[in-house]
Amino acid sequence: MLFIKLLLAHFLGDFVFQSNKWIKHKEKNKFKSIFLYIHILIHGILLFGVLGFKKQYYLPITFILFTHFVIDGLKLLRPINNDRILFFLDQLAHLAILFWVANDWSLNFDIQTYITEKNLLFALAIVLLTSVTSIVLKVIFSIWKKEIEEISKKDCSLENAGKYIGMLERLLVFSFVLLNQWEAIGFLLAAKSVFRFGDLTKAKDRQLT
Repeated sequence: MLFIKLLLAHFLGDFVFQSNKWIKHKEKNKFKSIFLYIHILIHGILLFGVLGFKKQYYLPITFILFTHFVIDGLKLLRPINNDRILFFLDQLAHLAILFWVANDWSLNFDIQTYITEKNLLFALAIVLLTSVTSIVLKVIFSIWKKEIEEISKKDCSLENAGKYIGMLERLLVFSFVLLNQWEAIGFLLAAKSVFRFGDLTKAKDRQLT
């Protein structure tokens, strides 16, 4: 239960409440970037929110925020010149800290009665299926960044359209699974394939598709 709360706060802070503008500003200005400190502040607010603003949470929250700052700082120093590796190492380090706090920190956390494990898992799934997955896929597909940018220049699509369409598709599939409507998932995949069939027949559009 505690680990789920910490994960929810982390993914909200790192993926939902942090824009690309902030990330670029931090990469350019390092520790001089105001967004680095705003980012840590947002994480603090989220942690206090999911853990109930109670005194017994002050110490673990302070520890998490301090280690989060250190990990983000190390990432800004770019010890490895590979964005994909840095991204996954950064996230693994954050998750390892959260796992350690949730499992080995000897504190008695009160469970808020109005927040059930089922609801927290549902909220975590929504966050993972939207902002988190979009950023992870962007990092993975960055290996074809130059090719995609060249093709995208010729494309007249709305800015970020693919990002939001992808989020909507994942949320629809998730909803159909919860509703046990497996036929609807098949219909969604079939419809997507039909709409993309024209692009797949053109060699120059296959990679972008």
